[in-house]
Amino acid sequence: MKKMLASTVAVVMMGTTLVACSTPTETKTTNTDTQSPAAVAAVSYPIKTSKTLTYWGEMNGNLTGVKTSHSEVPFFQEWQKKTGVPLKFTAPPTGQVKEALNVMLASGDLPDMIEYNFLNDFPGGPEKAIKDGYILKLNDLIDKNAPNLKKYLKEHPEVDKLIKTDNGSYYAFPFIRGDEYLQVFQGPIIRKDWLDELGLPVPETIDEWTAALRAFKEKKGAAAPLSFVSKPRFFNESYNGAFLGAFGVNRNFYIENGDIKFGPAESGFKDYLTLFRQWYQEGLLDKNIATADTKALDGGFASGATGASIGNAGGGIGKWQPLVQGKDPKAQLVAAPYPVLKKGDMPKFGQRASAFDSGGMVAISTKAKDPALAVQLLDYGYSDEGHMFFNFGTEGVSYNSENGYPKYTDLLLKNPDKLAPAQAISLYTRGSYNGPFVQDKRYAEQFFTMATQREAVNVWKKTDANKYSLPPITPTPEESSEFAKIMTDVNTLVDEMTLKIILGNEKVDQFDSYVAKMKSLKLDRAIEIQKAANDRFNKR
Repeated sequence: MKKMLASTVAVVMMGTTLVACSTPTETKTTNTDTQSPAAVAAVSYPIKTSKTLTYWGEMNGNLTGVKTSHSEVPFFQEWQKKTGVPLKFTAPPTGQVKEALNVMLASGDLPDMIEYNFLNDFPGGPEKAIKDGYILKLNDLIDKNAPNLKKYLKEHPEVDKLIKTDNGSYYAFPFIRGDEYLQVFQGPIIRKDWLDELGLPVPETIDEWTAALRAFKEKKGAAAPLSFVSKPRFFNESYNGAFLGAFGVNRNFYIENGDIKFGPAESGFKDYLTLFRQWYQEGLLDKNIATADTKALDGGFASGATGASIGNAGGGIGKWQPLVQGKDPKAQLVAAPYPVLKKGDMPKFGQRASAFDSGGMVAISTKAKDPALAVQLLDYGYSDEGHMFFNFGTEGVSYNSENGYPKYTDLLLKNPDKLAPAQAISLYTRGSYNGPFVQDKRYAEQFFTMATQREAVNVWKKTDANKYSLPPITPTPEESSEFAKIMTDVNTLVDEMTLKIILGNEKVDQFDSYVAKMKSLKLDRAIEIQKAANDRFNKR
Protein backbone atom coordinates (compact mmCIF):
# COMPACT_ATOMS: atom_id res chain seq x y z
CA MET A 1 0.00 0.00 0.00
CA LYS A 2 2.89 2.29 0.73
CA LYS A 3 4.10 2.00 -2.78
CA MET A 4 0.65 2.85 -4.02
CA LEU A 5 0.87 6.11 -2.06
CA ALA A 6 4.10 7.01 -3.60
CA SER A 7 2.76 6.57 -7.12
CA THR A 8 -0.59 7.90 -6.56
CA VAL A 9 -1.45 11.54 -5.65
CA ALA A 10 -4.62 13.18 -6.83
CA VAL A 11 -2.72 16.23 -8.03
CA VAL A 12 -0.41 15.72 -11.02
CA MET A 13 2.89 17.40 -10.20
CA MET A 14 5.30 17.50 -13.13
CA GLY A 15 8.23 18.78 -11.09
CA THR A 16 10.18 15.53 -11.40
CA THR A 17 11.16 15.07 -15.01
CA LEU A 18 12.88 12.54 -17.16
CA VAL A 19 15.12 13.81 -19.93
CA ALA A 20 15.31 11.46 -22.87
CA CYS A 21 18.78 11.48 -24.41
CA SER A 22 17.81 10.35 -27.87
CA THR A 23 16.57 12.36 -30.76
CA PRO A 24 12.81 11.89 -31.14
CA THR A 25 12.01 9.34 -33.80
CA GLU A 26 9.14 9.19 -36.18
CA THR A 27 6.04 7.71 -34.62
CA LYS A 28 5.40 4.14 -35.70
CA THR A 29 1.80 3.45 -36.59
CA THR A 30 0.09 0.11 -36.44
CA ASN A 31 -2.28 -0.76 -39.24
CA THR A 32 -4.88 -2.50 -37.14
CA ASP A 33 -7.13 -2.91 -40.18
CA THR A 34 -4.89 -5.80 -41.23
CA GLN A 35 -5.51 -7.74 -38.02
CA SER A 36 -6.97 -11.15 -38.70
CA PRO A 37 -10.64 -11.79 -37.89
CA ALA A 38 -9.52 -14.13 -35.07
CA ALA A 39 -7.82 -11.21 -33.33
CA VAL A 40 -11.05 -9.23 -33.27
CA ALA A 41 -13.01 -11.99 -31.53
CA ALA A 42 -12.87 -12.65 -27.79
CA VAL A 43 -9.59 -14.31 -26.88
CA SER A 44 -9.48 -17.81 -25.44
CA TYR A 45 -6.69 -18.33 -22.91
CA PRO A 46 -4.13 -19.78 -23.02
CA ILE A 47 -3.24 -18.31 -26.41
CA LYS A 48 -1.40 -20.60 -28.81
CA THR A 49 1.71 -18.73 -29.94
CA SER A 50 5.35 -19.47 -30.64
CA LYS A 51 6.38 -15.85 -30.04
CA THR A 52 8.17 -14.65 -26.90
CA LEU A 53 7.44 -11.06 -25.85
CA THR A 54 9.76 -8.81 -23.84
CA TYR A 55 8.61 -6.95 -20.72
CA TRP A 56 10.45 -4.13 -18.91
CA GLY A 57 9.42 -3.09 -15.41
CA GLU A 58 10.59 -2.57 -11.84
CA MET A 59 10.53 -5.41 -9.33
CA ASN A 60 8.12 -4.78 -6.45
CA GLY A 61 9.89 -3.52 -3.33
CA ASN A 62 8.28 -6.22 -1.17
CA LEU A 63 10.34 -8.80 -3.06
CA THR A 64 13.71 -7.16 -2.43
CA GLY A 65 15.92 -9.80 -0.88
CA VAL A 66 13.33 -12.50 -1.63
CA LYS A 67 13.74 -12.92 -5.39
CA THR A 68 16.22 -11.39 -7.81
CA SER A 69 14.15 -11.34 -11.02
CA HIS A 70 10.60 -11.51 -12.32
CA SER A 71 11.26 -14.95 -13.79
CA GLU A 72 11.77 -16.37 -10.28
CA VAL A 73 8.44 -15.03 -8.97
CA PRO A 74 5.58 -17.59 -8.99
CA PHE A 75 3.04 -14.95 -10.10
CA PHE A 76 4.95 -14.11 -13.28
CA GLN A 77 5.64 -17.77 -14.00
CA GLU A 78 1.95 -18.61 -13.72
CA TRP A 79 0.90 -15.51 -15.71
CA GLN A 80 2.78 -16.88 -18.72
CA LYS A 81 1.11 -20.30 -18.32
CA LYS A 82 -2.39 -18.88 -17.99
CA THR A 83 -2.07 -16.55 -20.98
CA GLY A 84 0.05 -18.88 -23.10
CA VAL A 85 2.46 -16.03 -23.91
CA PRO A 86 6.15 -16.64 -23.05
CA LEU A 87 7.82 -13.54 -21.58
CA LYS A 88 11.40 -12.37 -21.19
CA PHE A 89 11.71 -9.88 -18.33
CA THR A 90 14.13 -7.01 -17.76
CA ALA A 91 14.08 -4.99 -14.54
CA PRO A 92 15.77 -1.61 -13.98
CA PRO A 93 17.92 -1.29 -10.83
CA THR A 94 15.87 -0.47 -7.73
CA GLY A 95 15.52 3.28 -7.30
CA GLN A 96 16.91 4.01 -10.76
CA VAL A 97 13.83 3.51 -12.91
CA LYS A 98 13.89 6.91 -14.61
CA GLU A 99 17.59 6.74 -15.30
CA ALA A 100 17.30 3.25 -16.74
CA LEU A 101 14.38 4.24 -18.95
CA ASN A 102 16.39 7.22 -20.13
CA VAL A 103 19.25 4.98 -21.22
CA MET A 104 16.87 2.51 -22.87
CA LEU A 105 15.09 5.20 -24.88
CA ALA A 106 18.41 6.66 -25.97
CA SER A 107 19.56 3.25 -27.21
CA GLY A 108 16.46 2.73 -29.30
CA ASP A 109 16.42 -0.90 -28.17
CA LEU A 110 12.91 -1.05 -26.73
CA PRO A 111 11.06 -4.07 -25.32
CA ASP A 112 7.55 -5.01 -26.42
CA MET A 113 6.00 -3.72 -23.17
CA ILE A 114 7.08 -1.00 -20.74
CA GLU A 115 5.68 -0.74 -17.22
CA TYR A 116 6.22 2.94 -16.37
CA ASN A 117 4.34 6.00 -15.16
CA PHE A 118 4.04 7.89 -18.44
CA LEU A 119 1.44 10.25 -16.96
CA ASN A 120 3.53 11.76 -14.17
CA ASP A 121 7.14 10.86 -14.91
CA PHE A 122 7.60 11.40 -18.63
CA PRO A 123 8.25 15.04 -19.64
CA GLY A 124 5.35 16.17 -21.76
CA GLY A 125 3.26 13.22 -20.67
CA PRO A 126 1.89 10.31 -22.69
CA GLU A 127 1.03 12.32 -25.80
CA LYS A 128 4.68 13.36 -26.05
CA ALA A 129 5.78 9.76 -25.61
CA ILE A 130 3.46 8.79 -28.49
CA LYS A 131 4.57 11.71 -30.65
CA ASP A 132 8.25 10.98 -30.06
CA GLY A 133 7.77 7.42 -31.27
CA TYR A 134 8.34 5.53 -28.03
CA ILE A 135 4.90 4.07 -27.29
CA LEU A 136 1.82 3.27 -29.36
CA LYS A 137 -1.54 4.96 -29.30
CA LEU A 138 -3.74 2.03 -28.36
CA ASN A 139 -7.25 3.05 -29.40
CA ASP A 140 -7.60 0.73 -32.40
CA LEU A 141 -5.65 -2.08 -30.76
CA ILE A 142 -7.88 -2.01 -27.69
CA ASP A 143 -10.99 -1.79 -29.83
CA LYS A 144 -10.05 -4.91 -31.77
CA ASN A 145 -8.02 -6.99 -29.29
CA ALA A 146 -9.00 -6.07 -25.71
CA PRO A 147 -12.68 -6.95 -25.19
CA ASN A 148 -12.31 -7.22 -21.40
CA LEU A 149 -10.83 -3.76 -20.82
CA LYS A 150 -13.20 -2.30 -23.41
CA LYS A 151 -16.19 -3.79 -21.58
CA TYR A 152 -14.98 -2.49 -18.20
CA LEU A 153 -14.50 1.04 -19.51
CA LYS A 154 -17.92 1.04 -21.15
CA GLU A 155 -19.46 0.06 -17.82
CA HIS A 156 -17.35 2.63 -15.91
CA PRO A 157 -17.29 5.85 -17.96
CA GLU A 158 -15.92 7.78 -14.97
CA VAL A 159 -12.77 5.63 -15.14
CA ASP A 160 -12.62 5.78 -18.94
CA LYS A 161 -12.33 9.56 -18.64
CA LEU A 162 -9.34 9.22 -16.33
CA ILE A 163 -7.17 6.86 -18.34
CA LYS A 164 -6.98 8.73 -21.66
CA THR A 165 -5.45 12.02 -22.68
CA ASP A 166 -7.23 15.24 -23.58
CA ASN A 167 -6.96 14.14 -27.21
CA GLY A 168 -8.73 10.89 -26.41
CA SER A 169 -5.64 8.70 -26.72
CA TYR A 170 -5.39 5.47 -24.76
CA TYR A 171 -1.70 4.94 -24.05
CA ALA A 172 -1.37 2.14 -21.47
CA PHE A 173 -3.20 -0.66 -19.71
CA PRO A 174 -4.13 0.93 -16.37
CA PHE A 175 -4.20 0.01 -12.70
CA ILE A 176 -7.71 0.66 -11.35
CA ARG A 177 -8.87 0.63 -7.74
CA GLY A 178 -12.15 -1.24 -7.96
CA ASP A 179 -13.72 0.08 -4.75
CA GLU A 180 -13.74 3.35 -2.79
CA TYR A 181 -12.39 1.39 0.20
CA LEU A 182 -9.11 0.94 -1.69
CA GLN A 183 -8.66 4.66 -2.34
CA VAL A 184 -8.00 5.60 1.30
CA PHE A 185 -5.08 4.10 3.19
CA GLN A 186 -3.27 6.85 5.10
CA GLY A 187 -3.83 9.27 7.97
CA PRO A 188 -2.97 10.25 11.57
CA ILE A 189 -2.02 7.39 13.94
CA ILE A 190 -1.80 7.66 17.73
CA ARG A 191 -1.13 5.60 20.88
CA LYS A 192 -4.62 4.91 22.23
CA ASP A 193 -3.33 3.12 25.32
CA TRP A 194 -1.60 6.35 26.34
CA LEU A 195 -4.77 8.35 25.71
CA ASP A 196 -6.81 5.91 27.80
CA GLU A 197 -4.30 6.03 30.64
CA LEU A 198 -4.34 9.83 30.60
CA GLY A 199 -8.13 10.05 30.33
CA LEU A 200 -8.01 11.73 26.94
CA PRO A 201 -10.15 11.10 23.82
CA VAL A 202 -8.78 10.26 20.40
CA PRO A 203 -8.13 13.83 19.22
CA GLU A 204 -10.35 15.37 16.56
CA THR A 205 -9.50 19.07 16.86
CA ILE A 206 -6.20 20.96 16.86
CA ASP A 207 -6.79 21.91 20.52
CA GLU A 208 -7.30 18.24 21.44
CA TRP A 209 -4.12 17.32 19.59
CA THR A 210 -2.19 20.00 21.48
CA ALA A 211 -3.48 18.68 24.81
CA ALA A 212 -2.65 15.07 23.89
CA LEU A 213 0.88 15.86 22.73
CA ARG A 214 1.59 17.90 25.86
CA ALA A 215 0.40 15.02 28.02
CA PHE A 216 2.55 12.57 26.06
CA LYS A 217 5.59 14.75 26.74
CA GLU A 218 4.93 15.67 30.34
CA LYS A 219 3.34 12.48 31.69
CA LYS A 220 4.66 9.72 29.44
CA GLY A 221 8.16 11.10 28.95
CA ALA A 222 7.89 11.09 25.16
CA ALA A 223 10.92 12.90 23.74
CA ALA A 224 9.32 13.21 20.28
CA PRO A 225 5.54 13.08 20.88
CA LEU A 226 4.74 13.73 17.19
CA SER A 227 7.11 12.77 14.41
CA PHE A 228 7.00 12.33 10.64
CA VAL A 229 9.17 11.02 7.88
CA SER A 230 10.80 14.02 6.22
CA LYS A 231 12.28 12.19 3.24
CA PRO A 232 12.28 13.04 0.39
CA ARG A 233 10.40 16.18 1.43
CA PHE A 234 9.99 17.83 4.82
CA PHE A 235 6.90 16.38 6.57
CA ASN A 236 6.43 14.16 3.50
CA GLU A 237 3.34 12.23 4.61
CA SER A 238 1.53 15.20 6.17
CA TYR A 239 0.91 17.02 2.92
CA ASN A 240 -2.31 15.24 2.02
CA GLY A 241 -4.01 17.46 4.57
CA ALA A 242 -3.21 16.22 8.06
CA PHE A 243 -2.92 19.22 10.41
CA LEU A 244 -2.51 21.86 7.69
CA GLY A 245 -5.88 20.76 6.30
CA ALA A 246 -7.47 22.08 9.50
CA PHE A 247 -6.57 25.55 8.22
CA GLY A 248 -8.26 25.00 4.85
CA VAL A 249 -5.18 24.23 2.72
CA ASN A 250 -2.97 21.38 1.59
CA ARG A 251 0.58 21.38 0.23
CA ASN A 252 -0.35 21.17 -3.44
CA PHE A 253 -2.80 22.53 -5.98
CA TYR A 254 -6.50 22.08 -5.31
CA ILE A 255 -9.77 23.39 -6.69
CA GLU A 256 -12.23 25.51 -4.69
CA ASN A 257 -15.34 27.22 -6.04
CA GLY A 258 -14.03 26.70 -9.57
CA ASP A 259 -10.67 28.34 -8.83
CA ILE A 260 -7.36 26.52 -8.65
CA LYS A 261 -5.28 27.40 -5.61
CA PHE A 262 -1.82 26.55 -4.35
CA GLY A 263 -1.96 25.83 -0.63
CA PRO A 264 1.40 27.31 0.48
CA ALA A 265 0.44 30.67 -1.01
CA GLU A 266 -2.85 30.85 0.94
CA SER A 267 -3.29 32.47 4.37
CA GLY A 268 -4.20 29.15 5.97
CA PHE A 269 -0.66 27.93 5.37
CA LYS A 270 0.61 30.76 7.58
CA ASP A 271 -1.73 29.58 10.37
CA TYR A 272 -0.36 26.06 9.97
CA LEU A 273 3.23 27.33 10.19
CA THR A 274 2.32 29.27 13.33
CA LEU A 275 0.92 26.14 15.00
CA PHE A 276 3.87 23.92 14.11
CA ARG A 277 6.36 26.58 15.19
CA GLN A 278 4.63 26.62 18.57
CA TRP A 279 4.60 22.82 18.80
CA TYR A 280 8.29 22.67 17.89
CA GLN A 281 9.24 25.26 20.49
CA GLU A 282 7.30 23.33 23.14
CA GLY A 283 9.00 20.08 22.27
CA LEU A 284 5.81 18.49 20.98
CA LEU A 285 7.44 17.83 17.61
CA ASP A 286 10.49 15.62 17.15
CA LYS A 287 13.54 17.89 17.58
CA ASN A 288 15.07 16.07 14.59
CA ILE A 289 11.94 16.52 12.51
CA ALA A 290 13.83 18.12 9.61
CA THR A 291 15.88 14.99 8.95
CA ALA A 292 13.76 12.12 10.29
CA ASP A 293 13.70 9.10 8.01
CA THR A 294 11.81 5.81 8.16
CA LYS A 295 14.43 4.17 10.37
CA ALA A 296 14.35 7.04 12.88
CA LEU A 297 10.55 7.04 13.04
CA ASP A 298 10.44 3.28 13.55
CA GLY A 299 12.96 3.69 16.35
CA GLY A 300 10.87 6.41 17.97
CA PHE A 301 7.85 4.13 18.20
CA ALA A 302 9.93 1.17 19.37
CA SER A 303 11.57 3.13 22.18
CA GLY A 304 8.43 4.92 23.36
CA ALA A 305 9.79 8.32 22.34
CA THR A 306 7.01 8.84 19.79
CA GLY A 307 3.28 8.56 20.37
CA ALA A 308 1.80 9.82 17.10
CA SER A 309 2.56 10.15 13.42
CA ILE A 310 1.03 9.86 9.97
CA GLY A 311 1.22 6.57 8.10
CA ASN A 312 -0.52 3.85 6.13
CA ALA A 313 -2.84 1.21 7.50
CA GLY A 314 -0.46 -1.45 6.23
CA GLY A 315 3.00 0.11 6.41
CA GLY A 316 2.14 2.30 9.41
CA ILE A 317 -0.15 0.56 11.89
CA GLY A 318 0.85 -2.84 10.54
CA LYS A 319 4.56 -2.13 11.02
CA TRP A 320 4.51 -0.01 14.19
CA GLN A 321 2.06 -2.08 16.25
CA PRO A 322 4.55 -4.92 16.82
CA LEU A 323 7.25 -2.33 17.60
CA VAL A 324 5.28 -0.60 20.37
CA GLN A 325 4.15 -3.92 21.78
CA GLY A 326 7.76 -5.01 21.98
CA LYS A 327 8.26 -2.43 24.73
CA ASP A 328 4.73 -2.51 26.18
CA PRO A 329 2.47 -5.53 25.50
CA LYS A 330 -0.60 -3.39 26.20
CA ALA A 331 0.32 -0.74 23.63
CA GLN A 332 -2.25 -0.04 20.92
CA LEU A 333 -2.09 2.19 17.85
CA VAL A 334 -5.31 3.47 16.27
CA ALA A 335 -6.30 5.86 13.54
CA ALA A 336 -7.31 9.40 14.42
CA PRO A 337 -9.54 11.54 12.19
CA TYR A 338 -8.01 14.22 10.02
CA PRO A 339 -7.88 17.22 12.40
CA VAL A 340 -10.28 20.19 12.26
CA LEU A 341 -10.50 23.45 14.18
CA LYS A 342 -14.10 23.05 15.29
CA LYS A 343 -15.37 19.75 16.67
CA GLY A 344 -17.95 18.15 14.41
CA ASP A 345 -16.72 19.78 11.21
CA MET A 346 -15.94 17.59 8.21
CA PRO A 347 -12.20 17.66 7.37
CA LYS A 348 -11.65 19.54 4.13
CA PHE A 349 -8.62 17.53 3.04
CA GLY A 350 -7.26 14.03 3.53
CA GLN A 351 -5.54 11.26 1.63
CA ARG A 352 -7.77 9.91 -1.12
CA ALA A 353 -6.29 8.36 -4.23
CA SER A 354 -7.98 8.36 -7.61
CA ALA A 355 -9.73 5.24 -8.91
CA PHE A 356 -7.05 5.31 -11.61
CA ASP A 357 -3.53 4.96 -10.24
CA SER A 358 -0.85 6.03 -12.70
CA GLY A 359 1.63 3.57 -11.23
CA GLY A 360 1.75 0.06 -12.66
CA MET A 361 0.47 1.06 -16.10
CA VAL A 362 1.87 -0.93 -19.02
CA ALA A 363 2.44 0.68 -22.42
CA ILE A 364 3.29 -1.06 -25.69
CA SER A 365 6.39 0.21 -27.42
CA THR A 366 6.68 1.14 -31.08
CA LYS A 367 9.22 -1.67 -31.45
CA ALA A 368 6.73 -4.34 -30.37
CA LYS A 369 7.02 -7.43 -32.58
CA ASP A 370 3.31 -8.25 -32.31
CA PRO A 371 1.29 -5.40 -30.73
CA ALA A 372 -1.98 -7.34 -31.02
CA LEU A 373 -0.53 -10.26 -29.03
CA ALA A 374 0.79 -7.86 -26.36
CA VAL A 375 -2.68 -6.32 -26.06
CA GLN A 376 -4.28 -9.75 -25.71
CA LEU A 377 -1.79 -10.67 -22.98
CA LEU A 378 -2.48 -7.48 -21.04
CA ASP A 379 -6.24 -7.72 -21.52
CA TYR A 380 -6.20 -10.94 -19.49
CA GLY A 381 -5.94 -8.92 -16.28
CA TYR A 382 -9.40 -7.43 -16.89
CA SER A 383 -11.14 -10.74 -17.59
CA ASP A 384 -13.04 -12.57 -14.85
CA GLU A 385 -10.34 -15.22 -14.63
CA GLY A 386 -7.55 -12.66 -14.78
CA HIS A 387 -9.21 -10.56 -12.08
CA MET A 388 -9.09 -13.49 -9.67
CA PHE A 389 -5.53 -14.38 -10.65
CA PHE A 390 -4.08 -10.88 -10.30
CA ASN A 391 -5.79 -10.30 -6.94
CA PHE A 392 -5.63 -13.72 -5.34
CA GLY A 393 -3.29 -15.91 -7.37
CA THR A 394 -3.94 -19.57 -8.05
CA GLU A 395 -6.82 -21.41 -6.40
CA GLY A 396 -5.64 -24.21 -4.16
CA VAL A 397 -2.23 -22.60 -3.77
CA SER A 398 -2.55 -18.98 -2.66
CA TYR A 399 -6.30 -18.92 -2.02
CA ASN A 400 -9.29 -21.17 -1.50
CA SER A 401 -12.89 -20.31 -2.28
CA GLU A 402 -15.02 -20.41 0.89
CA ASN A 403 -18.70 -19.79 0.19
CA GLY A 404 -17.67 -17.79 -2.86
CA TYR A 405 -15.12 -15.71 -0.95
CA PRO A 406 -11.48 -16.01 -2.10
CA LYS A 407 -9.60 -16.54 1.16
CA TYR A 408 -5.82 -16.36 1.21
CA THR A 409 -4.11 -19.53 2.40
CA ASP A 410 -1.55 -19.83 5.18
CA LEU A 411 1.11 -19.85 2.47
CA LEU A 412 0.47 -16.09 2.24
CA LEU A 413 -0.74 -15.06 5.70
CA LYS A 414 1.34 -17.48 7.82
CA ASN A 415 4.18 -18.20 5.46
CA PRO A 416 6.24 -21.27 6.40
CA ASP A 417 9.43 -19.45 5.32
CA LYS A 418 8.62 -16.63 7.76
CA LEU A 419 7.90 -14.14 4.98
CA ALA A 420 5.69 -11.23 6.01
CA PRO A 421 2.18 -11.28 4.45
CA ALA A 422 3.11 -8.34 2.22
CA GLN A 423 6.07 -10.32 0.85
CA ALA A 424 4.21 -13.59 0.41
CA ILE A 425 1.20 -11.93 -1.23
CA SER A 426 3.55 -10.17 -3.67
CA LEU A 427 5.08 -13.52 -4.63
CA TYR A 428 1.81 -15.08 -5.73
CA THR A 429 -0.43 -12.11 -6.67
CA ARG A 430 -0.35 -8.43 -7.61
CA GLY A 431 -3.25 -7.64 -5.30
CA SER A 432 -1.05 -5.74 -2.84
CA TYR A 433 0.50 -3.44 -5.44
CA ASN A 434 -0.38 -1.89 -8.77
CA GLY A 435 -0.36 -3.37 -12.26
CA PRO A 436 -2.59 -3.87 -15.35
CA PHE A 437 -5.77 -5.02 -13.59
CA VAL A 438 -8.68 -3.93 -11.39
CA GLN A 439 -7.87 -4.24 -7.69
CA ASP A 440 -10.37 -6.14 -5.53
CA LYS A 441 -11.53 -4.90 -2.12
CA ARG A 442 -11.39 -8.45 -0.77
CA TYR A 443 -7.58 -8.33 -1.00
CA ALA A 444 -7.45 -5.45 1.52
CA GLU A 445 -9.95 -7.07 3.84
CA GLN A 446 -7.40 -9.86 4.35
CA PHE A 447 -4.18 -7.88 4.02
CA PHE A 448 -5.31 -5.77 6.97
CA THR A 449 -5.07 -8.56 9.54
CA MET A 450 -5.81 -6.31 12.54
CA ALA A 451 -9.20 -4.79 13.27
CA THR A 452 -7.49 -1.44 13.94
CA GLN A 453 -6.18 -1.42 10.37
CA ARG A 454 -9.59 -2.10 8.85
CA GLU A 455 -11.24 0.52 11.05
CA ALA A 456 -8.54 3.04 10.12
CA VAL A 457 -9.81 3.20 6.55
CA ASN A 458 -13.32 4.00 7.79
CA VAL A 459 -11.95 6.76 10.02
CA TRP A 460 -9.70 8.36 7.40
CA LYS A 461 -12.22 8.29 4.56
CA LYS A 462 -14.49 10.82 6.31
CA THR A 463 -13.20 13.92 4.52
CA ASP A 464 -14.24 16.22 1.68
CA ALA A 465 -11.02 15.50 -0.22
CA ASN A 466 -12.90 14.44 -3.36
CA LYS A 467 -14.58 17.83 -3.56
CA TYR A 468 -11.28 19.71 -3.71
CA SER A 469 -8.91 17.31 -5.48
CA LEU A 470 -7.76 17.90 -9.03
CA PRO A 471 -8.22 14.94 -11.40
CA PRO A 472 -5.23 13.38 -13.24
CA ILE A 473 -4.89 16.25 -15.67
CA THR A 474 -2.43 16.35 -18.56
CA PRO A 475 -0.75 19.64 -19.50
CA THR A 476 0.39 19.84 -23.11
CA PRO A 477 4.06 19.02 -23.76
CA GLU A 478 4.84 22.74 -23.94
CA GLU A 479 2.87 23.51 -20.79
CA SER A 480 4.46 20.60 -19.00
CA SER A 481 7.98 21.84 -19.60
CA GLU A 482 7.11 25.37 -18.47
CA PHE A 483 5.20 24.10 -15.43
CA ALA A 484 8.05 21.84 -14.32
CA LYS A 485 10.56 24.70 -14.44
CA ILE A 486 8.31 27.02 -12.43
CA MET A 487 7.37 24.46 -9.80
CA THR A 488 10.94 23.26 -9.26
CA ASP A 489 11.78 26.78 -8.09
CA VAL A 490 8.53 27.33 -6.20
CA ASN A 491 8.71 24.01 -4.32
CA THR A 492 12.30 24.67 -3.32
CA LEU A 493 11.20 28.01 -1.92
CA VAL A 494 8.23 26.50 -0.05
CA ASP A 495 10.46 23.86 1.57
CA GLU A 496 12.89 26.56 2.61
CA MET A 497 10.08 28.69 4.08
CA THR A 498 8.51 25.78 5.94
CA LEU A 499 11.76 24.68 7.55
CA LYS A 500 13.00 28.13 8.53
CA ILE A 501 9.73 29.27 10.09
CA ILE A 502 8.88 26.06 11.96
CA LEU A 503 12.41 25.64 13.30
CA GLY A 504 12.41 29.25 14.46
CA ASN A 505 15.09 30.56 12.11
CA GLU A 506 12.69 33.14 10.69
CA LYS A 507 9.59 34.83 12.04
CA VAL A 508 6.13 33.83 10.87
CA ASP A 509 5.72 37.39 9.60
CA GLN A 510 8.13 36.49 6.79
CA PHE A 511 5.37 34.39 5.22
CA ASP A 512 4.05 37.29 3.14
CA SER A 513 7.47 37.96 1.65
CA TYR A 514 7.73 34.29 0.65
CA VAL A 515 4.36 34.49 -1.10
CA ALA A 516 5.64 37.53 -3.00
CA LYS A 517 8.68 35.50 -4.05
CA MET A 518 6.40 32.69 -5.26
CA LYS A 519 4.58 35.22 -7.41
CA SER A 520 7.88 36.47 -8.82
CA LEU A 521 8.70 32.89 -9.79
CA LYS A 522 5.54 32.86 -11.94
CA LEU A 523 3.29 30.87 -9.63
CA ASP A 524 0.28 32.53 -11.26
CA ARG A 525 1.37 31.13 -14.62
CA ALA A 526 1.61 27.65 -13.09
CA ILE A 527 -1.95 28.05 -11.83
CA GLU A 528 -3.04 29.12 -15.34
CA ILE A 529 -1.49 25.95 -16.78
CA GLN A 530 -3.28 23.80 -14.20
CA LYS A 531 -6.58 25.54 -14.95
CA ALA A 532 -6.20 25.08 -18.70
CA ALA A 533 -5.44 21.37 -18.25
CA ASN A 534 -8.39 20.98 -15.88
CA ASP A 535 -10.71 22.72 -18.32
CA ARG A 536 -9.64 20.32 -21.06
CA PHE A 537 -10.14 17.36 -18.73
CA ASN A 538 -13.71 18.49 -18.02
CA LYS A 539 -14.41 18.50 -21.77
CA ARG A 540 -13.27 14.90 -22.32
